[in-house]
Amino acid sequence: MIKIRNYVNISIMRLVLSMLLMLPQLLYALTVGAARVDQYRPLLEGKRIALLSNHTGITDGRHTLDLMLDNGIKVTHILSPEHGFRGTADAGQHVNSSTDPISGLPIVSLYAGAKNGLTPALMDRIDAVVVDMQDVGARFYTYHITMLKVMEQAASKGKPIIVLDRPNPLGMIVDGPVLDMSLRSGVGRIPVPVLHGLTMGEIALMANGEGWLRDGLKADLTVIPVEDYTHATRYELPVAPSPNLKTMGAIYLYPSLCYFEGTTASVGRGTESPFQIYGHPSMKSRGFTFSPKSMPGAKNPPLLGKLCQGVDLRDIPDSAAILKGVDLSYIIDAYQSMTTGKSTFFNSFFDKLIGNRSVRKMIESGRSAEEIRATWKDELNKYRALRAKYLIYPER
Repeated sequence: MIKIRNYVNISIMRLVLSMLLMLPQLLYALTVGAARVDQYRPLLEGKRIALLSNHTGITDGRHTLDLMLDNGIKVTHILSPEHGFRGTADAGQHVNSSTDPISGLPIVSLYAGAKNGLTPALMDRIDAVVVDMQDVGARFYTYHITMLKVMEQAASKGKPIIVLDRPNPLGMIVDGPVLDMSLRSGVGRIPVPVLHGLTMGEIALMANGEGWLRDGLKADLTVIPVEDYTHATRYELPVAPSPNLKTMGAIYLYPSLCYFEGTTASVGRGTESPFQIYGHPSMKSRGFTFSPKSMPGAKNPPLLGKLCQGVDLRDIPDSAAILKGVDLSYIIDAYQSMTTGKSTFFNSFFDKLIGNRSVRKMIESGRSAEEIRATWKDELNKYRALRAKYLIYPER
């Protein structure tokens, strides 16, 4: 059974927010699901709780774990996604299970090589799972994938799962090719576009409703919505969601630059501006250079110590970066600017990131970004119709 609690009358909300949206660049005051303790505490009282969260689970400067404990909610285990519970591990880095030094609670790592994880035996020792993580709204960002795996494990044991929802900072745009499920991987699990335009709660509802969980499992799912949020809301994240998304500018460019991870080029890991610059030693000179270095969050970045001829995107206004959606012009520019090494520029990870086998071939054949974008128009229209069934929040 799917339950959405304390949902505001959408027709009234649409009217009010459509008036507010006439003010450009307005940042709205809103209340995230984690702050609405009165809505979820009755669901958790007397139960043993596993909390899937990390450093992004912040409400008014306090971690959701502390908020729950202070309100008498019995959290017995912490579940951690990519980058670990404190959010300091490199992308893809193996993170072992450990103990939280502040609360003394066991941390069960669910990502990349962690031993055991959320086992059936552990599920028998808890009564419910709570999820509170800040996703960034891109299909290849792994937090929602971890949530879906936990949903499957909870459903297999008949344990309820409660998602404390947070805004999607890219939730105003739906763009990119829908995932070809033959490319299903750790950076793409469900058939949605790169920019899916959903919050974590809405993703959970869609995966549950469309039968996308393993073996057709159905989770006992409750979503605690964000108050005063629409998909047009500009929301600035209170903390960086991962070590290499340090600014909102990087987050807005992320759906256009992440594909460099599937090439021989650098997207700025190992610099102070990852996902806001790109380059390669063999690119034609543009008057901007950088050299990746080892640093926290990027201990062994691509092209470590190499002088890269690059492009600096830090001056692009946030509003312009948002409107670009999935913009392949950057990856096309880098490919065409290579003086040597074009034949080995792409690797198989590129196809997994873009979720499509033909995009790379179109880039190599000289197609423009707009020509490539036109090829995913029809599947995007079908996806938008499906997405509308699961929206908790109005579009405007």
